[in-house]
Amino acid sequence: MYEISEGWFKQSRRVESPNFNERPENISIDTIVIHSISLPPGCYEGNDIDCFFANHLDWDKDPYYASIRGLEVSSHLLIRRTGELVQYVNLWSRAWHAGQSCLDDRENCNDFSIGIELEGTDCSPFEVAQYDTLNQVIRALQEYFPDISKDRIVGHSDIAPGRKTDPGSEFDWAQLKLD
Repeated sequence: MYEISEGWFKQSRRVESPNFNERPENISIDTIVIHSISLPPGCYEGNDIDCFFANHLDWDKDPYYASIRGLEVSSHLLIRRTGELVQYVNLWSRAWHAGQSCLDDRENCNDFSIGIELEGTDCSPFEVAQYDTLNQVIRALQEYFPDISKDRIVGHSDIAPGRKTDPGSEFDWAQLKLD
């Protein structure tokens, strides 16, 4: 069972990102946005995601990195292929994961959402261990933030259609055990 204390998952490996700021006052955290990421794309080894979110990525390490050079982004959480949970930003803070986005006529989803990255690509299946961790994390988040209902768990593609496609066609929404 995953536990949250003062905005941090007790069972996570913490890699703090500088890419966050404060949420607007009196905002209800009521949404989870599911993303996918691998760096470089399709590579599931190493710590390049951690380095990217912490602004320490070696931009010359891979040719792909020229396309993301200088970006300052983060997510609250990452679930690695093994099911390991990594946390980059306190849940009470606004991580920079959604970019230009809209959900139910509400702009800037970073204001009211928790961003969860799954290590993967838009076009490859995710691991059973990732779904297991994701389900436990969602349950813990719903207890911690009671305004998160099952209909407020969305993909990045849902809040930024035409701009984003993650978590992708291989993400199996039926694997989520939502109450």
